[in-house]
Amino acid sequence: MNIFVSNLNFKVRSEDLKNLFEQYGEVLSTKVITDKFSGKSRGFGFVEMKNDEDGQKAIGELDQKDFEGRNITVSVAKPRTEGGNGGGNGGGRNNFRKSGGNEYRD
Repeated sequence: MNIFVSNLNFKVRSEDLKNLFEQYGEVLSTKVITDKFSGKSRGFGFVEMKNDEDGQKAIGELDQKDFEGRNITVSVAKPRTEGGNGGGNGGGRNNFRKSGGNEYRD
């Protein structure tokens, strides 16, 4: 089961999430999402648990609980939509296509 965790303290690392969720069952992976330029936490992450029942128990017991000074939000992770960033047109970039050199004719 893949779990989404948000409102994380910016000091929380993947290992911290693993330690928190291991209380509820086997953790396959954890990932705190970081800014690709600064490397700083973006305040959310993902936990993958081996057993769905353990994952549901973790969600039920940890959602809105204090962790490192913040009330975290814990829920089942939703699958990413195509494009991944919700921009709708290729991530906010201009979606113009070249058409053989005459693309700007009046």
